[in-house]
Amino acid sequence: MIASRWSERIALLSIAAVGLAAPSGFDSFEVATIKPTPADWAGRYFRMQTANQFSARGYTLRVLIAAAYNLSQKAVSGGPAWIDSDRYDILAKTPGEVRPNLDGQMAMLRKLLADRFNLGFHRENKEMSVYALTIAKNGPKLKESEKSATANPEGPPPLVFVLAPDVVRVPAREATTTELTYILQRAAFDRPVLDQTGLTARYDFDLEFAPDESLFGGALRGAGDGTKPGLFAAIQEQLGLKLVATKGLVDSIVIEKIDRPTEN
Repeated sequence: MIASRWSERIALLSIAAVGLAAPSGFDSFEVATIKPTPADWAGRYFRMQTANQFSARGYTLRVLIAAAYNLSQKAVSGGPAWIDSDRYDILAKTPGEVRPNLDGQMAMLRKLLADRFNLGFHRENKEMSVYALTIAKNGPKLKESEKSATANPEGPPPLVFVLAPDVVRVPAREATTTELTYILQRAAFDRPVLDQTGLTARYDFDLEFAPDESLFGGALRGAGDGTKPGLFAAIQEQLGLKLVATKGLVDSIVIEKIDRPTEN
C-alpha cells in the first residue's frame, strides 16, 4: 500500500478506513492463525495477499485496535503494558472468493479481536489535543471528482502516503476531506484530526510535502531536501485547507479487558 524503504514500518497506519459497517458476508474470518512476531523481524505490513487471504505482520494490539475501529492510537486507552510491546502476526482466510473491501476487512478484524483476544471496552467522548482541518482564508483548491456521487465500488479510495527520501506524496482520487483526516491521524500525527471543513463531495488532488522528524513517529528523521513545503504549508498552498491545533471532543475506546490470544 505504501511504496518506499519505510513502508513496512508504517503501512497499517496509513489505511483510510471510511466506515464501520460490514458488507454482507464479511462478518468474521473463516479461520485465522495468530502467532507472536519473531524477535528478529523488524518490519510491519498489512494487506490482502490474495482475494481471500488477509495478512498482518508485526503489529501491537493497540495499533490493531486503532485500525479496526478507525481511531488515532491516542484515542485508545487502558489495557496492560504488553499491548504496546507484544507484536503479532495474523494470517486469516476470508469467506467466499470475493475480495473484501477495507470495511469488510476491518469488520472481520474487530470480530477476531473480540473472539481471540477477548477484547472488551466502552466508548467515551474525551476532550483531547487535536488538529482541526478547516477551510483556508482564500477557499478550497480542490477538484471535484467526476465520480464524486459514489465511492469506489471496490473499496475506499487509494488514499495513502507514498514515501521517497525527500518528499511524501498523497495521490488522492475520489477522496473526501474526512478520509484525508483519517490517514493524517493514523500515520502522520500523534493526535486525532477532525474534519471541520463542511465539505461533502469527493475530490481528486495530489498533495506533496517534505517530511520532518515530527511526522510518522520520527520514522523519516533527517529526510527532506528543503525544496518542498512542510505538511502544514502544503495543505494550505495546494488544497486551500488549513490544520489548526486546538482541543476537541474525540470518540475514544477505553479497554476494560484483553487477553493474550487463544491457541490456534
